[in-house]
Amino acid sequence: MSKNQEIINLDKIAKDSWYAKGANAATIKYSFEVFKRHFILSGSLLELGPAEGVMTQELSKIFQDFTVVEGSPVFCEKLRDNFPQMKVIESLFENFNPNRTFDNIVLGHILEHVENPVEILKLARTWLSENGKILAAVPNANSIHRQAAVSMGLLSDVYQLNETDIHHGHRRVYDFESFKKDFLESGLKIVCQGGYWLKPLSNKQIEETWSQEMLEAFMKLGEKYPEIAAETYIIAQK
Repeated sequence: MSKNQEIINLDKIAKDSWYAKGANAATIKYSFEVFKRHFILSGSLLELGPAEGVMTQELSKIFQDFTVVEGSPVFCEKLRDNFPQMKVIESLFENFNPNRTFDNIVLGHILEHVENPVEILKLARTWLSENGKILAAVPNANSIHRQAAVSMGLLSDVYQLNETDIHHGHRRVYDFESFKKDFLESGLKIVCQGGYWLKPLSNKQIEETWSQEMLEAFMKLGEKYPEIAAETYIIAQK
């Protein structure tokens, strides 16, 4: 896909984005809580693809040396308005060429979107300081809500892109092993892998019937059952 077409697609997603709404926003905020356990807190941070800035809002509270890279001009404008103190770089990840390295690189729900995730991870490896960490999270194909959808005939298999995947511009759905495989292929060393968000129903059903306490409880519960949780994450180093 050409650079111009990729930016057009990103802006189309940005103009009707669901990331800052309901269960999606809660998922991003919980991923921040997971990542926070592993951050090099005294170091610098690079966030790739912050979208509306749900994760950015939390990160900005603990990092001073903070750069974000976002390919959508629509999102970039909002980020500059909301975070005037932050360095916002409008660029596709493939074209980003920093003259420095970073101690923490966050890829929150990025690798399911890009054409070549291994290429992005290889690039991120070159942007990482010697003892730095890459912190990444993606949706998990084997989440019990996707398995239920297959049983109900709504999906042909757990890897099929559903309506929400297509709306978000997802290109793939990882499982625990395929996520790990891309990191290893990129030359990164996996420090740990886990999961969170034991999700039995669709976001719409959850948002209509669940309390905040239920949502938080099932986020935590997913950490006990990572291979069937809705989200999987990896912490990696060089």
